[in-house]
Amino acid sequence: MEKSNKTSCCTPTAETNSNADCCAPTTEIQTQSFENNFAKSNPNFLKSMFGRTDLMPLWIADMDFKVAEPITKELQRLVNRGNFAYEFNADKVFNALVNWNQKRHGLTLESKSFLQVSGVLTGIGLLIRSLSDEGDGVMVQTPVYHQFFKVIQSANRSVVENPLRMANGSYEMDFEHMEQQLKTQNIKIILLCNPHNPIGRVWKKTELQQLVALANKYNVRIISDEIHSDIIYSNTKFNSIASFSDSPQHIAVIGSPAKTFGMQSISNGYLYIPDTQTHQQVKKIIGSLYLDHGNALSAYATLAAYTQGEAWLDETVGYIEEIMNWVAAFLQKELPEVKLVRPDGTYQIWLDFSALNLSPDALGQLMVHKAKLALTPGTWFGSNGAQFMRMNIASPKAKIQRAFYQIKKAVREAKDFVPDCSTEGSGGCCNC
Repeated sequence: MEKSNKTSCCTPTAETNSNADCCAPTTEIQTQSFENNFAKSNPNFLKSMFGRTDLMPLWIADMDFKVAEPITKELQRLVNRGNFAYEFNADKVFNALVNWNQKRHGLTLESKSFLQVSGVLTGIGLLIRSLSDEGDGVMVQTPVYHQFFKVIQSANRSVVENPLRMANGSYEMDFEHMEQQLKTQNIKIILLCNPHNPIGRVWKKTELQQLVALANKYNVRIISDEIHSDIIYSNTKFNSIASFSDSPQHIAVIGSPAKTFGMQSISNGYLYIPDTQTHQQVKKIIGSLYLDHGNALSAYATLAAYTQGEAWLDETVGYIEEIMNWVAAFLQKELPEVKLVRPDGTYQIWLDFSALNLSPDALGQLMVHKAKLALTPGTWFGSNGAQFMRMNIASPKAKIQRAFYQIKKAVREAKDFVPDCSTEGSGGCCNC
């Protein structure tokens, strides 16, 4: 990872004009070429979602950084050999995952309990279909990753919400409401997000103990999406559902290298199922659909990531945390109307705009048409996200700084802003 010695004029201590054009983003960390078709900046996507294309795209949870050099070298090696005959390396990948989790999280796993699928959402969809029947309830804790709703409903299961509650500027689980739902609803699965997207909570061991106790009491299975488990900030420890060895019926979707190493387009997903009967049941379904084959490029890139990518990850997480700290300081000093729900992990931040007293439609239009940003509307994550926006900060620091100066300028002008709900495409973002 190469960093420049250029100084940004948008540091929190700089004497900077509040104009959004205070400086052009400097390349502080290697970024991708713009000769691509990345979803976040695809003009067709931006037009359909936000109604315009001239936006800074900070809405999709991926990185603007080049991947670790060992990953690139391994992919290049495979391309140079010019032979792509059948090749399977799942066992080597599983062993690498075991070693990684032991070293990184002190988590003791067994390679025989892993299964490979084409992606984490694929794995969640398979598990929901395997562990419940049509019409059964699946509990989610809103605000939560918006694709959870789709993967549940497409399986003809019912979404049962257990909203997280805000306490002292942070979110916590509402166990009293959870137990009431478990008593009265036909819930077979709790779909946990840990670390939680979009709020960034890394659930404490005591919280997970209480969750597991309730699940066991009401004979409910827990599926834990842990795809962000390696993006953890200082003084925070990640706790996996797989650490509850006395409750093997609960399944950890350990995730994939997608979020950890910026490999969204070339990664597989991995399920960790320690319960033998459930493991065999799910393995049979995966095999019948030939979802366990993967490809050599993904397999070898994953091996390179988990065996040689730790130094890159440490530097990257440190850099993202530095950005997050800058955001917190900037909002406190320059824009106190907007609150940061400080995350324990992930490279998403959850911004609270409730002090502006805008409708979700008006807030969306303010960000799009005045701040010129493509952020993820909080309503995507549940009704209790209506006054929020999610922003991806895995980008060069100067780019994020510029985005916040644009937000500051837009908020300062908000009193004079009248949303135009007739704008073509605005319904995708603001639903006017």
